Amino acid sequence: MMRYEVLFLTVPTITSDEVTAIETQCAALIKEHKAFQISFERWGKYYLAYQVQKNDYGVYFLVRFEVEDKNKQSLLEALKTFFAVKYNELVMRFVITALGENGALEYHRPESLDSAPSREYNSYNRESSEEVSADLE
Repeated sequence: MMRYEVLFLTVPTITSDEVTAIETQCAALIKEHKAFQISFERWGKYYLAYQVQKNDYGVYFLVRFEVEDKNKQSLLEALKTFFAVKYNELVMRFVITALGENGALEYHRPESLDSAPSREYNSYNRESSEEVSADLE
């Protein structure tokens, strides 16, 4: 059995119903190809390094699964079609990576914007304007 993962980036406005639909259909697709889904994780909303489809933010998801060598190629092609064609309105980018048979299942990722503490815009402007006026004096 080989382990794979699919990391995909969705539009920031994705709804919980759309996420549920992707999760259910992805699990069904994996099961249909006689593979086993290990996990489906919502990583959260992140600021992107550059705009993707005119979006500054995106929501990341990670799907992990195991598949036998004989079913591997057909499942990978089906997943590519699933993300690139069926959900092209929601999924902006995706990448499928082979982890190997004993691939690590643990990640240390940064906090997402959903869980990170936010700083108020006005407090930032107030602090920076005070610093500028102090420098000018």
